[in-house]
Order: sequence, then C-alpha cells, then structure tokens
Amino acid sequence: MFILLRGVCFLLTLLQSTTASISSQNQPVEGTLHRRNYFYIGEQYVNTPGTNNGSEIAFGQIYVERLVPVNVTRSLPILMIHGHGMTGTNFLNTPDGRLGWADYFMSQGFEVYIVDQPSRGRSAWQMGVDGNQSDFDATYISSHFTAVKQFHLWPQAALHTQWPGNGTAGDPIFDNFYASTMPSLISDEESSLRVRKALGELLDLIGPVVLLTHSQSGQYGWILGDTRPSLIKTIIALEPIGPPFINAVFPPLTPARPFGLTEIPVTYSPPISSASDLKIEIVPSLSNASLGTTCYRQSAPARQMVNLKEIPTLVVTSESSYHAIYDACTVGFLAQAGVPVTHVELASMGIKGNAHMMFMEKNGLEIAERVVLDWIRKTTL
Repeated sequence: MFILLRGVCFLLTLLQSTTASISSQNQPVEGTLHRRNYFYIGEQYVNTPGTNNGSEIAFGQIYVERLVPVNVTRSLPILMIHGHGMTGTNFLNTPDGRLGWADYFMSQGFEVYIVDQPSRGRSAWQMGVDGNQSDFDATYISSHFTAVKQFHLWPQAALHTQWPGNGTAGDPIFDNFYASTMPSLISDEESSLRVRKALGELLDLIGPVVLLTHSQSGQYGWILGDTRPSLIKTIIALEPIGPPFINAVFPPLTPARPFGLTEIPVTYSPPISSASDLKIEIVPSLSNASLGTTCYRQSAPARQMVNLKEIPTLVVTSESSYHAIYDACTVGFLAQAGVPVTHVELASMGIKGNAHMMFMEKNGLEIAERVVLDWIRKTTL
C-alpha cells in the first residue's frame, strides 16, 4: 500500500510539473522581440604586471550590448550609460521584474546600445594596471537611492513613494538590486579618461546617437559631446553628477570637477590652459549652507563650451532625490557656457515621488514616455 501511494504521489508530481511546464511554454513572451549581440571596444595592450617576458594583457575595454528590435523605425540608436556602482543591467529590467527602459525604447523602434563602464562589471578590471576600487554598502544604497524617506538625509526625501518594495536589506526587491551593484574605480579622473577613449571609439563605430546618461556618467556626456560633437544629436542627462566645482549635500564637501562639470579638460572659448583659468563666483540664490550646497558659476564674461553649443541637452530631476537641491546650479552653469539646455523637474509635470533611480521605479515607463521620448521627438525627428 505504501509503495502504491508513493507511486501515485510521484505520478501526481510529474503531472503537475509537466502541466506547469506546458503552461509556462504557452505563456506569451513578454517584451519586444529583438536580436541581441555584444562586443568589446577600446582595449589597449600593456605588459603583464610583474613580468618582463613579452606577455601582455588588455585593459580599458568596454562591454557593449546591442539590442535591435525586429522593427527598427528610428534613424538614431540610443546609447545608455549607467552611473557609479552600477552596470548596463540597470536599463534591461527592473529589480522587481518589470520591463526596463531598454525594452521600452525598442518597442518604440529604437536600436539600443548598453555598456558597462571601463573596469566595471563585464569590462575587466586589471590588477596592477587599473586604479583602486570602492563599492557601496547596503545602507548607502538604501539611504541615497531606495529608502530615502526612511533615512531622511535631505528635506525632499520625505516625498519618496515610487521605489517598489521597502528599499532595505532583506526585502527581495532590494536584495536583487543590491546584488547587481559593482565595485567602481575610485578616481573619476581615471574613469573619465578611460570612457573618453573607449566610448569615443564606440561613437566612431555606431554614431550618430541619442546619448542617455545617469548620475556619475553625466560628466561623460559633456566629455563625449566635446570630443565627438557631430556624433551626438542630443544629450539626455538624468540627474548628472554635480554641482560645478564642488561636492554637495553629503560631507566631505570637497572640491571636485575642476573644469566645471568634468574631471578632465573640455574645450572652452576663449581657450584655457588649466582649470585655474576658469574664474568663478558664488551664486547666492542657489546656495544653501544648511543643505550643504554651494553653487558656483563663471565670472562674467563666461567662457563658452563651444563644442556643446549645437547639441540640445535635457537635464531631468526627480522630486525626492538629493539632486533636487542642486541640479538647477548644474543647469545654470551649462546655460551660462552656451549649452542649449532644458531642465525638466518631474514634479512640475505631475510625476511625483521619484528618487535618483527613477528609471527603475514604479512609474519609470511614464518618465520614459512623457519626458525622454517626447524630448527625442522634439529634438531629433
């Protein structure tokens, strides 16, 4: 009898498993039908550290993922660059399994390119060649990105409502997101030099493009626009690193980005020979010592970022991010330097409750459609 019962249980389990498998196979495929491939670009060869026998290794390369929908209806591809501690997976899907921005823009007929920054993720970090790395602990991610209301490190954090889940360790959605974070080069100067070379070569290969940046990679938009102005038709900067010349909000409030919004030189007119040629002054109306923000602009007459003057630029700021405190200063610096920049604060469009990782949040596709796609249509079509 016992053997018979075991046999019946086995058959029932097998039937359930088979039924589930068949049911799963019959489910429609979610997302946009597309072709995917990848390649690397930007590598250089150096002697293998510690050897003197002709052995070489490659460094500086970037991983590039190319996503091509079945129906490409847009003439320009979108190149997406992630921020600090992240990789290109940011744009593939959300931590709770919803479709991400890559899929959304493919559904709108765009070819999409996603990269991992040099020395990050699938772009190899080479010991003895690349610089030191750091990473974000779970509390940093929660307090700055996913559970900002709970930590309340800046006033606008109280407005955060759009992260799916509670945003702290132990929540499955947070755990999935935090597991995707990666060590990053500590030096933004080193990162900028690597990006300028590797992504410059990528633009030479695939351009012209729509360039979408986020956070740390915001400065790369200005650098790439400066070095490849004819290959970037518009820049969409989601909360770009800033403000000019100094860090803000989170101590230490140390000098940074000596060339205004970048760690490495960009072209100004009249030309500069060093960062010290940029004469600056405080903007009192955009500075707030209690919030840890000092806003600088150039002293008049302002030198012009001439290679960016023909690139329509959009800066997007969410309602409850720490960027709400100082993105207006970044925008003001760009405008003073002759960049045709538009600043969209999401709350002004009725899109409320977002923090820094807006494209992963519950209303992320609304931002993609109403803000980003609308901008692309207005500036490139």
